[in-house]
Amino acid sequence: MSQDRPRVIRLADYAPSPYLVDAIELDIQLHPTRTKVHSTLKVRPNPASPLKRAALRLDGEAIEFRSIVIDGTELPANAFMIGQESLTIRQPPAGPFTLEIVTYCNPEANKSLSGLYRSRGIYCTQCEAEGFRRITFSLDRPDVLSVYTTRIEAELADVPILLSNGNLVDQGKIKGTQRHFAVWHDPFPKPSYLFAMVGGDLAVVKDTFKTSSGRKVDLRIYVEPGKEDRCHWAMDSLKRSMRWDEKRFGLEYDLDIFMIVAVSDFNMGAMENKGLNIFNDRLVLASPETATDANFEAIESVIAHEYFHNWTGNRITCRDWFQLCLKEGLTVFRDQEFSADERSATVQRIADVRTLKAHQFAEDAGPLAHPVRPDSYIEINNFYTATVYEKGAELCRMIMTMVGTRGFRKGMDLYFERHDGEAATVEDFIACFADANKRDLSQFLLWYSQSGTPELVCTLKWSQRTQVAELTIEQVLPPTPGQPKKKPQHIPLRLGLIGSNGQDLKLEHEDGTPVRDGLIEVTGPKQIVRFKDITSRPVPSLNRGFSAPINLTIEQSDRDLEFLMMHDSDLYNRWHASQTLATRLTVEMVAAIRSGKRVRRGQKLAKALAVSLADEHLEPAYRAQLIMLPSESDIAREIRTNVDPSAIFEARSSLLRTIGKTIHDELSDVYERFATRGAYRPDAESAGKRSLRNAALALLSATGDDVDIERLSRHYERARNMTDMTAALSLLADIDTPARIQALNDFHDRFKDDLLVMDKWFVCQATSSLPDTVEVVEQLTQHPLFSIQNPNKVRALIGALATANPSVFNRPDGKGYAFIADRVLEIDKFNPQVAARLLGAFRSWRSLEAQRRALARKALRRIAKTPRLSRDVFEIVTKTLDQ
Repeated sequence: MSQDRPRVIRLADYAPSPYLVDAIELDIQLHPTRTKVHSTLKVRPNPASPLKRAALRLDGEAIEFRSIVIDGTELPANAFMIGQESLTIRQPPAGPFTLEIVTYCNPEANKSLSGLYRSRGIYCTQCEAEGFRRITFSLDRPDVLSVYTTRIEAELADVPILLSNGNLVDQGKIKGTQRHFAVWHDPFPKPSYLFAMVGGDLAVVKDTFKTSSGRKVDLRIYVEPGKEDRCHWAMDSLKRSMRWDEKRFGLEYDLDIFMIVAVSDFNMGAMENKGLNIFNDRLVLASPETATDANFEAIESVIAHEYFHNWTGNRITCRDWFQLCLKEGLTVFRDQEFSADERSATVQRIADVRTLKAHQFAEDAGPLAHPVRPDSYIEINNFYTATVYEKGAELCRMIMTMVGTRGFRKGMDLYFERHDGEAATVEDFIACFADANKRDLSQFLLWYSQSGTPELVCTLKWSQRTQVAELTIEQVLPPTPGQPKKKPQHIPLRLGLIGSNGQDLKLEHEDGTPVRDGLIEVTGPKQIVRFKDITSRPVPSLNRGFSAPINLTIEQSDRDLEFLMMHDSDLYNRWHASQTLATRLTVEMVAAIRSGKRVRRGQKLAKALAVSLADEHLEPAYRAQLIMLPSESDIAREIRTNVDPSAIFEARSSLLRTIGKTIHDELSDVYERFATRGAYRPDAESAGKRSLRNAALALLSATGDDVDIERLSRHYERARNMTDMTAALSLLADIDTPARIQALNDFHDRFKDDLLVMDKWFVCQATSSLPDTVEVVEQLTQHPLFSIQNPNKVRALIGALATANPSVFNRPDGKGYAFIADRVLEIDKFNPQVAARLLGAFRSWRSLEAQRRALARKALRRIAKTPRLSRDVFEIVTKTLDQ
């Protein structure tokens, strides 16, 4: 390696901070290149710390130190030491003391978008995970909670809006100057990562919310002037989120004002800072002309997510960063439940599982596998992962499955009662559910410490003589980096047995006790469950509702899967049966292609899909999911080793074409019947109809026939909303036809003045399967509307190629790998977080066939050998190569 390995932070080394900070007063005088920060900290020794009279080490980086004062007396130079990332006071006072520090920072030069930065004239902060130390010296750790009072001062003409956490307690002009100030006070103690400040020329959309106890809360969304009319859906989503949290969990908002600020340059999707949520503007701004149904759904979900953090993350935060899942996994679960109630519970569940399998299962299967609660890290930014978020949410769902909805609410109530205002741990959280429901959940804690995706290998035997169905369940726990051997986990498995008449059979254990809610709790390496009075051969329906995040293996024929597709009462498993059958067919076709054969299969699958397509009892959004095939990445994950992305693409395309041709009439009928009529509405029912129509359009277009390509072109030309327009554009971008160029040029000319909408234009080209896509993307990095310093643009163009276009990224000549490696190194110089996330595209490189594997390794080694890598990129690239 070209550099020393950075220091590893370990959970086992956690110790309470030797000092606590009860209150922090900040006086921030904004200036584009020289912002002055005067901080006043009320410090006292921590009685819980074993260290007495320890030196006080404060975190700080990329800031200019000016002065330090304790209890009114300036410290001499020999009383403190300033390091590259710290300020250490050698001998602090024995009791409580007041510490004042003056520093300067340069917001304009801060291109990392961490700490305090200035972009497009707006001052903004991002302090999670460790950005506060880029504003002033501090105890920048989540278990030090302080009450903040923030005074902000700036030029009135340039920065008319000044915002921070809490309630506004004072504001005014500064006599004799052109400057003004605002003072904000947050009465709820919080860690430094939840601090926020915004200043700029912003427009505001206002509303109010009346809480369940009758309190009036002012609601405000701040955006760039001229974009106010695109905030209404976000405001509506916020109010529905607030009401839902009151009804579902009894949680009421606690400040006088709740604010959202939408900014264009932001590393994350959004940030839950207390009372002042800062959002990437793509997750706030929406109108029928500029946003798709997926955008509206994402805004609804993320607005809810960040608001729900007010209690699960803010009022109760995490003791240390290893407990990140305690706020993120729990809050993802809460926003999933909200979306399920607002929309279709089944479709939401399918969407959640699609995301989990596409990202988290792939993470578990590769070199970056880690537990939901990691035991070590080099850079905490690298652990904002699908494992922490999505798998963390699944652990909460498993608890609810085992204790029931009421039991889950009892556990949550106890959690808030015990830990409000504290920094908690996973053990604290689990103990609340165990105590509230009188359950032993000690084995369940293994889900937080063991990485990897468990597999349940199941065998069902039925005896006509005894009329007993015997289900044998064996746990297989594959080795993962650093964890070669695992203990059996506590797995809630919901199941059903379906009789020959298509009806669920009544399930009773061999001793006559009923199977409650079809739930079996698997706890051992091998478990046998017997069901009595099963009068005919049943078809098993296992892991209903995806009751546990596992891989499940059971021998089922194509006929069994087709039977489940038509009869399973669990709609999630009906969908899963169709995906399993489609995956099985595609894998067989991949093998045939690689052996030089050409196999056309899929007619039976197509006809089974046609039956569901015609079932008017199924909502349109669900039928849309049924006819969407597994992705190329889904297929690769099933093949596991010696993966050939080109063969997968060819096989999947062939299956799409077969389905499109086999049920062409049925698809055409759906396309015509669900044509958009009337004004656009973003509600679930309307979105579901558009989803079904566009899914049918995709299968029709896959035929490649002239009449279907003409239909696709007309669809683009006649589109009256962004959903229909981008659905057609993404399909046209995949076809070498003059209509493709015409549509892309038309879209560009229509929306070139809207940077957010143009991200969709970049995505469509980056995800095209055409052979010159890497070269096209490379050219587009020079486009006037692209900026390598804007995370949204990077995600839309470079990230889309790397993570959403496997056949092109894994091009056999290695050009995709080389291009992404170049961009990682370029971006790492100013924004390590974004660069490290791009590297995730290489997580499955070891599963590729030999030629691609060698080229991917070469690209990774080139990155690893580059001098002065950031901690973020160093950690990801070394783990990706080492394992």
